[in-house]
Amino acid sequence: MKFPAGLPIGEAWIETPATAPVIFPYDGSTVADAPVGDVELARTALDNALSVRETVGRLPSYLRRKVLQSVHSAVLAARNEFVDLLVLETGKPLVDCRVEIDRTLLTLETSAEEVARLHGETVPLDLLPSGEGLQGFWVRKPIGVVVGITGFNYPLLLAAHKIAPAFAAGCPIIVKPAPQTPLATLWLVHHMRSALADAGAPESAVQLVTGGADVGATLTTDGRIGAVSFTGSAAVGHRIARDAAPTKVLLELGSNSALVVAEDADLDAAVDAIVRGGYYASGQACISVQRVIAVESVRQALLEKLGARLPTVVVGDPRDPDTRVSALINPASTDRVREWVGDAVHAGGSIAYDAPGDVLGPIVLTDVPDGLPAWDEEIFGPVIAVRSVPDIDSALRAVNETRYGLHASVFTSSLDTAFAAIDRLEVGGVVINDVPGFRSDVMPYGGVKDSGTGREGPRFAIEELTTTRMAIIRPRP
Repeated sequence: MKFPAGLPIGEAWIETPATAPVIFPYDGSTVADAPVGDVELARTALDNALSVRETVGRLPSYLRRKVLQSVHSAVLAARNEFVDLLVLETGKPLVDCRVEIDRTLLTLETSAEEVARLHGETVPLDLLPSGEGLQGFWVRKPIGVVVGITGFNYPLLLAAHKIAPAFAAGCPIIVKPAPQTPLATLWLVHHMRSALADAGAPESAVQLVTGGADVGATLTTDGRIGAVSFTGSAAVGHRIARDAAPTKVLLELGSNSALVVAEDADLDAAVDAIVRGGYYASGQACISVQRVIAVESVRQALLEKLGARLPTVVVGDPRDPDTRVSALINPASTDRVREWVGDAVHAGGSIAYDAPGDVLGPIVLTDVPDGLPAWDEEIFGPVIAVRSVPDIDSALRAVNETRYGLHASVFTSSLDTAFAAIDRLEVGGVVINDVPGFRSDVMPYGGVKDSGTGREGPRFAIEELTTTRMAIIRPRP
């Protein structure tokens, strides 16, 4: 990991007034001291982004594609180093960090390809007599300066989801990573700026500012920006949307994703999905399995198979290739998860499985009542809650009985049930016979209700970060 000291602001790296340690969640050791920005640096970044807005918006397509291809090559060459850094600053298991870098590479590659597909179309204007002889078409133009704010759980991937589509669309971007995990994002931005400099483009096209809520507010409430793209909690997302209005705000928020097990489901496949989908990234993923809704006739068999499988899940040091669950991002998160589990049990729920050990391991709750965070909210830890219902119709209704709507999955052998789920579930994505956390970075990803607005994925994010411009020409006689 080699990049200049300070923060990448304007055409240089600027020294910050303070630093803060980045902590390895597994053992509490310090990974590195990271630069911490302030409101003044945020304003400087905004001024620089605005100063190059027109220049970046007019960069030719070949150059934007070339820059993104160069960054892809640089990240690929440093793949193993990026993985090791992600393990240390997030505490996520090695296997999950490898997936993160692969998805980051795909995002960079696909964004480069989408530059060639950014176009408009002609429109017939002579549908009314007054339009006879007119020529009409529309084109896409960059929305302006983008502010991208990312979460701690997938810092490199989430930054790539903001940076690559914004630059592909011709927008300068200022990215603000989570305070706990700035290092991989700093390195990615360094590669972006190096590629920009090599191409003769302004490095101010991609900047990074760290800091607290005051820095975020400074960035998101400036009326001169074109859009905010935020990934994080619903509460913070709602506040950003209110404070930033009327600026366009794209929100990728939380969820309590459901996995439905129908009476005709392959139970072994369903159990495999529950284990993979509930505990990857130690449960710190917005589309991890949290609610398992099983038809009553298969409940007991499902729980027995799940109970037999869970002892095989390795809990421990995230640097170990066999580890599947490790420490959460900080002790406060662990305490909150344990508190929610305790509240569920106190209210009448039961613990069907609780992994032993010092690190919070896989937990299975059953019959958690409505109105409790372990069922209603996003737990963001290695906890799933199982509930049974009389039939598949009741299961689909139960999926929708939440304020969230990001992803859900249904295990069934029936095409009728599969298409009923796709039609009826109030979510941004429905997955049949796989984990709800299956996310293709070339699909339109996003939620409904309190899970957010707008869509990610290079093609769709680029559309979100451009505006249509209508053109009408009356040729001179």
